[in-house]
Amino acid sequence: MTQQLDSLKQLSKVVADTGDLDAIRRYQPEDATTNPSLILKAFDLEGYQGLIDETLSAVKSEITDVDSRVEEAVDRLCVAIGTEITKLVPGKVSTEVAAKLSFDEEASIKKAHHLIELYEKQGVSKDRVLIKLASTWEGIRAAERLQKDGINCNLTLLFSDAQARACFEAGVFLISPFVGRVTDWYKAATGTESYAPDEDPGVVFVRGVCDYAARYAYDTVVMGASFRNTDQVLALAGCNRLTISPALLEELASTEGEVTRKVTDTGESSKRLERIGEAQFRWEHNEDAMATEKLAEGIRKFAADQAKLEGLLAKRLG
Repeated sequence: MTQQLDSLKQLSKVVADTGDLDAIRRYQPEDATTNPSLILKAFDLEGYQGLIDETLSAVKSEITDVDSRVEEAVDRLCVAIGTEITKLVPGKVSTEVAAKLSFDEEASIKKAHHLIELYEKQGVSKDRVLIKLASTWEGIRAAERLQKDGINCNLTLLFSDAQARACFEAGVFLISPFVGRVTDWYKAATGTESYAPDEDPGVVFVRGVCDYAARYAYDTVVMGASFRNTDQVLALAGCNRLTISPALLEELASTEGEVTRKVTDTGESSKRLERIGEAQFRWEHNEDAMATEKLAEGIRKFAADQAKLEGLLAKRLG
């Protein structure tokens, strides 16, 4: 009988939400996504130690400015791991710009170009890479400019309709609206212990984003992210892409059953709205308490994990 993971792959492109090469080999996703938290987890994996040593050795020999070594080591390690991932997936790998740059458009663009240059030195063309940026106003503006430079972007930490709309209008390649973190907030705010899949706030939010993209005929890929359980995953079957952790991929791979499409194009179409401006974006996002809190929290957490990774690399660099 068909396994749920195989059935799901017929409806949505499955993306591995991990930097674990063994997991990627096992589940054979289309793409893979990484972030500072996942790179930090990968740092301790045995299979990466040789790669880490090789990367740090090159940084030591090539970068004379001690203060610049750690930042460059982080960039090169992320690219080195991403390069290994591209050998295992037929599609794209997402590599994140440091969260501390989330409110700096120019610095984000500079970092994105540097990451792409590092990939190209490894023989990985930019069409295999998605640059991940937080869905702040500055991140979205940086992505719009990068897209014009031929660098595809993945806008992450997306929690509000205002963020999604601004990303669509900026012409970004892909957005990652979060499911689990949205649901976490509503559970805490309302005291609700669980939701039926079709009533899950995170699922409802991402379905709405998919509907908006279809209604206004935007080409941006919608990739559901941050899943807490397989019910949430299956409730978004039919979404363009779904990025799923190894634990949930294993559960789907070991469960029999056909998966039913839950995200469909209603066929309704509307004339596009006037482009959202900065003031309107900030106001509408601010009016959504969940989105405001989760975006800020997400940036802080990614920045904290980036700092931990920098600390570990600093020790290894001596």
